[in-house]
Amino acid sequence: MQKHYFRLVGFFTFFMLVLLLTGCCKKEQKPETKLKLIDIKLTNEEYAFAVSKKNPQLKDNLNQYIETLKTSGIFDSIVAIYTDKENKGSKTGVKFTSAEVAKTDKNIIIVTNCPFEPFEFIEKDGLMYGIDLEIANAYASYRGLELIVRNIDFDNILSEVAAGKADIGMAGITVTEERKEFCDFTTGYFKSSQKLVVDGKNTDFDNCKTAEDVKKVIKSLNNETIGYQIGTTGNLFIVGDGSSENPGFVNIKPQGFKTPDESIKELLHGNIYAAILDDEPAQKIVSDINIIEMQKTATKTLE
Repeated sequence: MQKHYFRLVGFFTFFMLVLLLTGCCKKEQKPETKLKLIDIKLTNEEYAFAVSKKNPQLKDNLNQYIETLKTSGIFDSIVAIYTDKENKGSKTGVKFTSAEVAKTDKNIIIVTNCPFEPFEFIEKDGLMYGIDLEIANAYASYRGLELIVRNIDFDNILSEVAAGKADIGMAGITVTEERKEFCDFTTGYFKSSQKLVVDGKNTDFDNCKTAEDVKKVIKSLNNETIGYQIGTTGNLFIVGDGSSENPGFVNIKPQGFKTPDESIKELLHGNIYAAILDDEPAQKIVSDINIIEMQKTATKTLE
């Protein structure tokens, strides 16, 4: 009896040790980081709303409204809804269209480009949400006007506003001297910058501390492809504007996309080396994709 008992205890102890070691191995399995954000500001920008040069009254009215939102604290509350994970504030969804809509004295037409989270994005309910949409909806209510939102290509926004087909362009638009030739702009409402996103295993930028460090690494690349959203300041950063101050990078292959998401998809598929995006959308995209990857790893660990 004693021999069998000790054999049984020995077998049980061995079995538990195997399970413990197996469990430890699973716990040590680290989730793969699919994407890496190079958290260094490559530009210093400020977003503003675009309005027609023929409508200075709208510009002045918008400026007063933006100032009211900021001084009252409402603007910070809107931003917190979309950037603070602990914030439980309710979001406002709006319907949108891509078709042209006739301008009347009873509506206000906004043109934007989606997805560009947290400023504008589409949820599963088919409505558009975001910081810009909250402001647009509140402004339309303030004016007693019907809000019409059109989702179009980013590089068509200014021409639509300039032509009078839309009242306001809202799409995280950075004010530049070139863009001022087409439209007027309100006072700035949000500061941002361009940042690089690379594959999670990419270590080329790990020692970079400044924007100049990042530029040096980019200049050292040999024929790599970097993606950007067409018509954006990221586009200008990579391609340049023909000036000595912003010559662009002749050693890389620039590739334009209609949305930030398209460039990220190509990066995930290994078709491009990096993507340059506005800071806030870049942070959101990288965070969401890496969380999904962590969840996949956790699921495999439990199997």
